[in-house]
Amino acid sequence: MNLKPNHRLPLMAMGMFSLLMALFGGVQRLGWELPTLTVALPANHGSLMVGAFLGTVIGLERAVALGRLWGFFGPLSTGLGGLLLIAGVAPPLAQLLIVTGSLMLCALFVAFLRRQFAWFTVIMLVGALSWLVGNLLWLLGNSIFVVVWWWMGFLLLTIAGERMELGRMLFISKQRQRQMSAAVILSMLGIAVTLLDLDAGVRLLGVGMVAIALWLGLNDVARRTVRQQGLTRFIAVNLLAGYVWLACCGLLLLLFGADFSGLRYDAVLHSFFLGFIFSMIFGHAPVIFPAVLGRGMIYRPAFYIHVVLLHVFLTVRVVGDLTVELLSRNISGLINALTLLVFVLNTVLAIRAYHIRERSEAAPGESA
Repeated sequence: MNLKPNHRLPLMAMGMFSLLMALFGGVQRLGWELPTLTVALPANHGSLMVGAFLGTVIGLERAVALGRLWGFFGPLSTGLGGLLLIAGVAPPLAQLLIVTGSLMLCALFVAFLRRQFAWFTVIMLVGALSWLVGNLLWLLGNSIFVVVWWWMGFLLLTIAGERMELGRMLFISKQRQRQMSAAVILSMLGIAVTLLDLDAGVRLLGVGMVAIALWLGLNDVARRTVRQQGLTRFIAVNLLAGYVWLACCGLLLLLFGADFSGLRYDAVLHSFFLGFIFSMIFGHAPVIFPAVLGRGMIYRPAFYIHVVLLHVFLTVRVVGDLTVELLSRNISGLINALTLLVFVLNTVLAIRAYHIRERSEAAPGESA
């Protein structure tokens, strides 16, 4: 039994609220003076973004796809964990709830594999396991600096697997499957090695990221659909831009290793989480949100506003990081946060426009 769309809305709302609070805390971390909502927000910026926002949205999407009521327990757990992190109360309970959500996501992928074995589902399961391991390390008291690589593995493999799943109508040879499998193994090996040798681990992860970016760039259907128009082209533009940022993150790791002097750590994190991950979110949102919420969206060319803002000012931020230009880094970081608010606003307006059109088309029939 699947959860009705109206009942999924509170789960999505918890995830989006965590996103907004993560942005607020992120701007505070940059040094901008904002009202103190809770003292926990700056410290929990990363965990809110990954565990409470992305974990909830990905878990909700997968639960809807499986169509089993038990699957929604995962996004419920991460959503509630996010609320506790925001409030700054019961940190171990918040962490335990997010661990539970990651465990439930692993169970969802096992259920998909029992229905039908597919190699891209295996890759997404490995990504979910990476998230689970990272969350367990976090629960055991390790710093975000230790667990963030496992969180990266979760998102990297989830997105790679989803792109292969969505492009499964294209013929992918056994040789290409082996190429992707090798890149995945290299990435996860690098993440595991970070626990023993951080420099060697992140360099291996960097090689894996570049390999996955190249594989997706060469094999994704977006290479063809970018020549089309409207929503199809919009999605492709975002995907291809995201692969560029993934390669950029991998090259930074490969070039600098564990030398995070200056602001290199900030450049690595945000080229991945903002450049790669939010390019994927921007591209998939017009498809995923209607599927999850049961509410249509109208594609609007205004969507390119948040896309252009993201890439222009993220580029300024990364350059500022690498040249230790604090002013440009801080201003562009603030604009990045505002860009995500523009994305949320554009999404809400697109959903509203769809329902206005739907009502106007239904009105003549009702009056007749």
